[in-house]
Amino acid sequence: MAATTTTATATKVLLTDLASSVNHVPSNYIRPISDRPNLSDVQSSDASIPLIDLQGLQGPNHSNIIKQIGQACRQEGFFQIKNHGIPETLISTIMNIAREFFRLPESERMKSYSDDPTKTTRLSTSFNVKTEKVSNWRDFLRLHCYPLEDYVNEWPSNPSSFREDVAEYCTSVRGLVLRLLEAISESLGLERDCIEKASGKQGQHMALNYYPPCPQPELTYGLPGHTDPNLITILLQDDVPGLQVLRNGKWIAVNPIPNTFIVNIGDQMQVLSNDQYKSVLHRAVVNCNKERISIPTFYCPSNDALIGPAKDLIDNDHPAIYRNFTYAEYYEKFWNRGLATECCLDMFKTSSA
Repeated sequence: MAATTTTATATKVLLTDLASSVNHVPSNYIRPISDRPNLSDVQSSDASIPLIDLQGLQGPNHSNIIKQIGQACRQEGFFQIKNHGIPETLISTIMNIAREFFRLPESERMKSYSDDPTKTTRLSTSFNVKTEKVSNWRDFLRLHCYPLEDYVNEWPSNPSSFREDVAEYCTSVRGLVLRLLEAISESLGLERDCIEKASGKQGQHMALNYYPPCPQPELTYGLPGHTDPNLITILLQDDVPGLQVLRNGKWIAVNPIPNTFIVNIGDQMQVLSNDQYKSVLHRAVVNCNKERISIPTFYCPSNDALIGPAKDLIDNDHPAIYRNFTYAEYYEKFWNRGLATECCLDMFKTSSA
């Protein structure tokens, strides 16, 4: 893609290419003083974000693991998982593919560039370049990946094994998500297939996020605080810290543990649980020494799925907190308002709530 506008010819379109040539954060990336990371006030997460061993989920320890998952969803909105069934070799492969992609020549990467959010495969930067006033220190490659056969042929073909490796990873993560959705349904006292059925035909997207080293990380964000609009997010991150979660008004750094995943409850899960489970604010910060890669997989209801609190969780003592809505309606509002500290869920609460 050729840079045709005056702005594009004067500057790099992608942060990856800009970051390597600047000693200061450009003005369009600098947050107002009241909206900066305040990195010195962040707490360590050591031993505080639950780490759940899924190995016994199908065995005699099943009920105990279900209880741990329910407690984590209710109290934290975030938990980490190990013994999840996805091979270490596949985790290493997908990380390497992401690094290779973002190290391709600019001209090669730009073949995938688009600022049109309706495109199901696109490379872009920040969050929503058409609407935001302050940019985020991030480039990303966004891929739709379910049903796989509908999208795989539009993915990048460089690196040469990209489609094959990413397809294997997507399929493995989908299997993990379906097991987790059953467990989360069970932890709420619902039928094991309740959440999956409520999601309609379902959708699955993923992003390869690239955060270059930043000369002044205290002035900007990789991504500012936000909740995820989808049902559940499975996050793979490399060994460079950057993810932070808000708990009791304090930002907590989630330090990476090799070969684990972060599980993040999204807005739709909070609705389905009738506010029993929480979609929690989280953010990505950057650093001046190392690039960081994170790979979230977003599992979503289909656009026409009618979302609302599960009927079995509503009674006289627990009225419905949210009205019914389609996921398409929700996502449109989320996208148009951008990443905001206030959760988009408030716009869908019932009048009684």
